[in-house]
This record gives sequence, C-alpha cells and structure tokens, in this order.
Amino acid sequence: MKVLANDGISNSGKEKLTENGFELIETKVAQEQLVKYINENNIVALLVRSATQVKKDVIDGCPNLKLIGRGGVGMDNIDVDYAESKGIHVINTPNASSDSVAELVFAHIFSGSRFLYDSNRNMPLEGDSKFKALKKSYANSTEIKGKTIGIIGFGRIGRAVAKRALGLGMAVIFHDSHHQEKQTIRLEFIEGKFLEFVVKPKKLDELLSAADFISIHLPAQKNAVIGEAELSKMKTTSGIINTSRGGLIDEVALVDALDNGKLAFAGLDVFEDEPSPAIKVLMNPRISLSPHIGGSTLEAQQRIGLELANQMIEILK
Repeated sequence: MKVLANDGISNSGKEKLTENGFELIETKVAQEQLVKYINENNIVALLVRSATQVKKDVIDGCPNLKLIGRGGVGMDNIDVDYAESKGIHVINTPNASSDSVAELVFAHIFSGSRFLYDSNRNMPLEGDSKFKALKKSYANSTEIKGKTIGIIGFGRIGRAVAKRALGLGMAVIFHDSHHQEKQTIRLEFIEGKFLEFVVKPKKLDELLSAADFISIHLPAQKNAVIGEAELSKMKTTSGIINTSRGGLIDEVALVDALDNGKLAFAGLDVFEDEPSPAIKVLMNPRISLSPHIGGSTLEAQQRIGLELANQMIEILK
C-alpha cells in the first residue's frame, strides 16, 4: 500500500511503516497537483501536518483514499466529518506533542517575566553602549514561583502545562466547559516517585481576574475567546500565552491592551493571519514571538511519526 507523507514524517514513522509493508512516498506535492498525484500513483493513505489542506475537493477527487493522517492535534485543515462520511479513516496524534507545547508555554512565560523577548532584541543593538541603562530597564522582572497560572482548556496539553506549573511552585486554576469538577494531576518524578495535586475549575471571569499568567489551550473557534472585555478583567501585571490556534485572542485588542499598560506582556506562537502575521503584532515590544513551533521538537516529531504509523497499521492491516 502506498502512503504519501506530503508534509514529511520522522525516521521512527518511516521505519515502522516500511517494516510493515507500506511503500512510503515523501515527495512534496503542491496543493493544486495533489488530487492528480494521489490518483496517478494509487495512494491509499495521505499524511499531512498543517501545510496541506485536505478539503472536500481533495476528498471527492480521490476515491481510492482510505486514510488521512494529521501529524499533530489540530484538524482544521481537514474536512473530518465529510471524509468520515465517505468512509475514509481520519487520525491524528493528540498525545505526541503535549510535552513540547507545554514547555514552549513556559519558554514564553520565562521570556516575559524576565524581559528576555525585549533584551534579546536590544542587547545586540545597544548592549555595548547602553549596558547600564538596559540593566536598569529590565530590573523589574518577576519570579513565577508562588504565582497563579490560569489554564483555559484542560485537555492533554492543558494538563501538561499544569504539571510543569506545579513543579515550579505555582498555583493552578483552570476553565474548561467539559471539565467542571476538581481534577487530580499526577506529577511524576524519577525512580517511580510521584505526588498528586487537586486543581480547581473556575468560571472564566474568575480565572481572568485571579491569574498572573494565562495559557490558552483550545481548538480553533469562529470568534475570539479573549477580546477587549476579557483583557480588561486581567491584572495589569499579568501575561497571556497562546500556543493553540490563531484567532483565539483578538490581536487588535491585545496590542491595544499592551500599548496602554492594561497588560504586561503576551507570548504568541500562533497568529490570526498565518503565515503573514500583522506587523503591529510582530513589532510590538511587549510580545514574545515564535513561528508556530509548539510541537516542533525532535522528540515530538519522532513520537508523532510513530503514533501515526501505529494507528495506520492497526486500521489498514
């Protein structure tokens, strides 16, 4: 059986598929040529990341397609319901990148609390001539131990964030429409040791006003979850992080809140207008930036490839 990994796949995934008799093709096919290529090469399974779109036109145009796999969590580039209505299996890898995304959340939190996002811009330009002035301007940094993190969306990634926050001595609260009761978080250490913590749900307004840091972990939404009204309820000393999907935060309202001192900083890995984020967002001196790399670690890529391969073997063989 032929498999097209149009956005690539890790070595672990390649080896697993090859060992089980799949013919893996890694040719990068342009979106407009995808249907033709799949049909001409008798592809039965299509693996993608976020770059390739698998919408109704591709699904209708490829009658021999049996499986669509998404390396990652978000499925907004695939017409999942329509594909499944046509008898096509649709899979993703919800477990593989949780730790990677959670660590990036804290990279942005540390960057914001210690002004690293700004000092890394200014030190190369003025570090040799204004060293003392820069040192003074970054002196009002804050520690995160003892602070409260509010997690919006308490699925796998939200829980992974909670574990790291607890390990750093933070208080954890969360808001999730699917989890409205206390949740137990198991924090595992070396040699089989562990501790369990109980974390409490909050209404969104309560979370916004109580948290020192807010991290969003939701699927794509039609409208922003955090807009002007929500930002106005946050502490002026707080920071907000979005590593989930662009559009969950109203970027115009966010920039306004940052510019007017209503919010201390933001960390963004995702943007409303990817892959061409707004210049006002990119140039804002209070935003820590990364180019949608939440699940892009070497370890996560290996886990993603292996998780895709195992699911494909179970379904197709």
